[in-house]
Amino acid sequence: MAEPFKNLIDAAGVRLMRRHLTRAWPGFDGARFEERARDGLERLELKARALHLCDALEATLPEDFDEAAAVLEASLAPVRDGAELSAMRAGEEGLAGWTVWPLTEYVARRGLGSPVRALRALHAMTQRFTAEWAVRPFLVEHPALGFETLRRWTRDPSPHVRRLVSEGSRPRLPWGLRLRALVEDPSPTLPLLAALQDDPSEYVRRSVANHLNDIAKDHPGLVADWLERHLPGAPPARRALLRHASRTLVKRGDRRVLEAWGLGERFAGEAALTLSPRRVAVGGTLSLTLTLRSTAKRAQRLAVDYAVHHVKARGGTSAKVFKGWVTELAPGEKRELERRHSMRQVTTRRYHAGRHALDVRINGRVVAEASFDLHL
Repeated sequence: MAEPFKNLIDAAGVRLMRRHLTRAWPGFDGARFEERARDGLERLELKARALHLCDALEATLPEDFDEAAAVLEASLAPVRDGAELSAMRAGEEGLAGWTVWPLTEYVARRGLGSPVRALRALHAMTQRFTAEWAVRPFLVEHPALGFETLRRWTRDPSPHVRRLVSEGSRPRLPWGLRLRALVEDPSPTLPLLAALQDDPSEYVRRSVANHLNDIAKDHPGLVADWLERHLPGAPPARRALLRHASRTLVKRGDRRVLEAWGLGERFAGEAALTLSPRRVAVGGTLSLTLTLRSTAKRAQRLAVDYAVHHVKARGGTSAKVFKGWVTELAPGEKRELERRHSMRQVTTRRYHAGRHALDVRINGRVVAEASFDLHL
């Protein structure tokens, strides 16, 4: 069985935090910190563990924020050029990886009154573990300083810092404080994304794509404008970024976005959908076979997606669109496409028994439908 995700922050990590905080500040009450940090830790999930350790830091670090920030910075491991954040761990040289999360939370809690100093601390920490959650309160409480700092960081030599610019300002970052002002009006982040969309690091560009996809959920026209401006003549790396940024709007069948990708035309031909088996248990697999026959006199570029209309507890349905295929169909060509769709239980969806509809969409338009029965 895989190690529980919550164990990324554990008693061993607490001991390393005590050791390196004491190294950084000989007056640190390590025994009190460890006692508070380990009390009830095993019962908590991952994020709650980070917040719990932050409580212990608040109880034991100097009251003066500048002094406390200096202790935290001195406890960090050296920066490793080219190292992936996901691979970093605390060790002999200092704190890195998941043990730094509580440190960033401390800065977010106690540093709002000293934002310049706090942002300097997050700049150091994000090179050992992402500060994407911790930077967000500063964008809310000190927007002018926060966005000026992010603009400066777009030119930082560290890809971890440049990624923080995009990831930390995403309107709907998972696990993070929702930036409601940016949900309503994302325009303050657009110059940042423009500065980073051709970043040499794929790691940074992937964040920009996810940020644009966030914006697309609330402002599809803005992202369509972005594609029309930045896609023509784009180099391959930017095209890949923009394709990933378009994923939600392609699934929705947004006309302007599909047209930007050359997928705006209605399918000319016939489509037949077969599902097997017609009765599926939760945990089972549904096989889709889609047969396409072109009646066009020229090649057609097709984005083929499918939607499962899941039955809800009160009998209604909720559609979830899944990526299928992007393909080109020659004039008069007949082609069979196959896909296996898992009905395994997932944490983000609760299945209910009943007749489920499934439709296939080509370039945003429904072309074929079928149904299956799901039982528990």
